[in-house]
Amino acid sequence: MNAEIQILNKESTSTVTNSKKFYIESYGCQMNFADSEVVASIVSKEGYDSTKNLNDADLILLNTCSIRDKAEQTVRKRLEGFNKLKRNNKNLKVGVLGCMAERLKNKFLEEEKIVDLVVGPDAYKDLPNLIKEVNEGRNAVNVILSKDETYGDISPIRLSSNGVTAFVSITRGCDNMCSFCVVPFTRGRERSRDPKSILEEIKTLVDKNYKEVTLLGQNVDSYLWYGGGLKKDFKKISELRQKTSINFSKLLKLVAETFPLLRVRFSTSNPQDMGLNVIVTMSKYKNICNHIHLPVQSGSNSVLKAMNRQHTREEYLSLVKKIKQIIPDCSISQDMITGFPNETDKDHELTLELMCKVKYDFGYMFKYSERPGTFAAKKYDDNISELIKKNRLQEIVDLQQKHSNHRTNEYIGKIVEVLIEKESKKSSNQWSGRNQQNTVVVFNKEIYKIGDFVKVLINNCTSATLIGEAVGYSNK
Repeated sequence: MNAEIQILNKESTSTVTNSKKFYIESYGCQMNFADSEVVASIVSKEGYDSTKNLNDADLILLNTCSIRDKAEQTVRKRLEGFNKLKRNNKNLKVGVLGCMAERLKNKFLEEEKIVDLVVGPDAYKDLPNLIKEVNEGRNAVNVILSKDETYGDISPIRLSSNGVTAFVSITRGCDNMCSFCVVPFTRGRERSRDPKSILEEIKTLVDKNYKEVTLLGQNVDSYLWYGGGLKKDFKKISELRQKTSINFSKLLKLVAETFPLLRVRFSTSNPQDMGLNVIVTMSKYKNICNHIHLPVQSGSNSVLKAMNRQHTREEYLSLVKKIKQIIPDCSISQDMITGFPNETDKDHELTLELMCKVKYDFGYMFKYSERPGTFAAKKYDDNISELIKKNRLQEIVDLQQKHSNHRTNEYIGKIVEVLIEKESKKSSNQWSGRNQQNTVVVFNKEIYKIGDFVKVLINNCTSATLIGEAVGYSNK
């Protein structure tokens, strides 16, 4: 999932005013944003109102990412800025949540004296006890990974929401053990959420007039519900339970049929686990968006093997071909890592060649960053110079820019369905939304409002944005 940073605070809509306030920021992937909404729900029940003003906060929470060293350094710099706040407010408490908390554990308290609270991704239900501990003058840590926690029984507070789109977590953790990735160590083993609780959460959103949900997981295609437990135990259960189990394709079908007027997206997919059944299900339901985020990481088989990716270049390209055959207008986006240990010039060229074969709509591209504790960090020397990494990354970014421009130009003269999400950043006279393929579309406001599905004729574009004019409401 792509890396971002977002402040998740708006004034609380609660009619009850509490004397204490909390402020929360999220860094990293969409899963962190979803987790922060769960945290907000838990903290609110402890007598805290949300605030978007740091100076008003009694409790500051940073939900962190560990996917790259740069993400961790961003958090450390952010923490430095809180020193003055703490000097001015002796009662202020600062907590670090998420993957960085899980990776560093008690060490965080030693390294960052300003931090009072360290909580891993599976320990948020313990926040009431931990907050009590820090308010009594003691540091508090809980970073125990769970084998079954999914937070399915907690109703998230949509603090960052536009009232139109929302994230719904369906799995937690990951079993894939890619050699460069810390997620299995920071989020634990893969487990799926009860489909009943997923449908209940989505119904709550629909009742509040939300128009789109994104089903989230580190690897959504591995979703498997057979009554609870880890995925690795599936083979041990009875044949009857296996037949009645719900995989990701069945879950998609269930959501699409239960909420026919709701747009459905999902992220992230893993090439090794995405089957034809998912692609066929997508093709059958108009409310399932035609976009797949399909991380490849490299176009070289030798690098993929060293990364412990369970797909080859050929298998990946075959999957892309099948997607395009079944859903011709499906957009595909990528994650790419360049400069992995021992990556040669030929490996890099193979990555560029693969990109030219697929012509991704957009992507998220990064230099390799060694993460302590991973298999790659233990086995391989980080032996590609920063200059080579930088140059290779620039080549990848430039090529993606070219391909993105090619893809957006394909929409010129076509009519697309857009869900209006917000006002355009560049003009208060325009709306901004996304089409089915997850491309941003801007157009003049006219009679339309946020939450409307609108048909837009595309007459111009950049490499990232479609520009058009509304020609009427969609039939949704």
